[in-house]
Amino acid sequence: MSCSWLRPAPRWTSSGRTPTAETGSRPPRPVGRGRMANGRRISSGASKNAAGTGKQARRSSQRPIGAGGRLRADPDGGIDGGDFAAFTGIRSLLNPLWCYHGFIVAVLVLCCFGVIMVFSSSSVTLVSAGKSPWNRAIKQGLYCVIGLGLAFVASRMRPKFFEKFSPVIMLAALGLQALTLTPLGTGGEETGNNGWIVLGPIQLQPAEMTKLALCLWLPFALQRASKRFSREGVRAYMMPGLIFALSLGLILLGKDLGTGMIVVFIGVVAFMVAGFPFKWMAVFTGVLAAGVIGLAITSPNRMNRILAAYKPCTDLEGVCWQSMHAKYALAEGGLLGVGLGNSREKWNYLPEAHTDFIYAIIGEETGFVGALTVLLLFVVIGWSLICVALQIRERYVAMSLICIAVWIVGQALVNIGVVIGIFPVLGVPMPFVSSGGSSMIMCLGAAGAAVGMMRCQPQIKAERVAL
Repeated sequence: MSCSWLRPAPRWTSSGRTPTAETGSRPPRPVGRGRMANGRRISSGASKNAAGTGKQARRSSQRPIGAGGRLRADPDGGIDGGDFAAFTGIRSLLNPLWCYHGFIVAVLVLCCFGVIMVFSSSSVTLVSAGKSPWNRAIKQGLYCVIGLGLAFVASRMRPKFFEKFSPVIMLAALGLQALTLTPLGTGGEETGNNGWIVLGPIQLQPAEMTKLALCLWLPFALQRASKRFSREGVRAYMMPGLIFALSLGLILLGKDLGTGMIVVFIGVVAFMVAGFPFKWMAVFTGVLAAGVIGLAITSPNRMNRILAAYKPCTDLEGVCWQSMHAKYALAEGGLLGVGLGNSREKWNYLPEAHTDFIYAIIGEETGFVGALTVLLLFVVIGWSLICVALQIRERYVAMSLICIAVWIVGQALVNIGVVIGIFPVLGVPMPFVSSGGSSMIMCLGAAGAAVGMMRCQPQIKAERVAL
């Protein structure tokens, strides 16, 4: 399955064996019409595929899209190594192997650092409530272990598995999201939205699963729609558009505008990459923007947050309290920070310091250097996913990797933007870092699926076969 939006690469075949002086053999005669090859009579059309190169070997001998290396088929049908001569200097940033390993390292570093920062930012609040200061850190570590287990399983799955079962995952996510509108939904009194459901001792945030489901299902549905576009026109995209609108509507009905913004990012990029007509794309984006603006205008709470972010705020002990103390924390950190555990704002000054505003505590305790390092780790994640996506022939895999990159990096940038005052308070956690089980497990599940899909890139696949 080739990507119509990527240029196909030319084929490359290895040369035949060179006769030595001892054997004195002459070059083999070409197999022509009526000659024998491997004990069978073949036609002239099939003679091009003689010397034991089968269909699978010919596919594996194609040069990877956007890569300078070449792969060739071994006599036993396996994959031999690649040439990385083209990845020198600044072009080494495009090396798919570097991107593959860089993505894994960045995710693991963020998870470990997140557990440390959750402990640092929540310990004071827990002690003041009469609980153990390790409470949330232990839970966060447990969520990491569960998420890494899910990531390992997902990384072993072939992309065909996600493509086949993505409708089932999407249906399950929609069902769980719909439960937030029933009496099982909770969270409205504390957070202003009904984004959680309680199933016995388990508390879930279905919107996190919805984001993962969209990253897996939209590429599947949109690539099928693009094949029917020449016959049906824009109607071919009607079903993916309706399902996407339903998932977004269920999230917005739960009054979760921050998650709705991330879902809009995923949907817009997925439709653009799929080749959705530009004029209809403009209409689609305009309708989404109008809906988001309407939801903001009709909610006094959201309007107060927007005004607090973009106008000089005088209510420092009310609506401006959280955003102002986040800026105080960043200002206090300076270049190198005040040191781990020495934050002042976590002493019940900054609400939600361990979740939505954990980046403010990172900036205060580790300074500009630590905050910039976290930002660069997310840049590595986005760069790695997109670089590998542009070097993969499978359309579904490439689109899924781009959607996952938009989700993780886009959500991180929105979270950072809220902390530094670019965006109003939206209640969006930082992936892999903020405290929360649903976010951590689903983000790690997406990372595991991405690792499995990145292995479709020929050079990454060749390295794994060599190992």
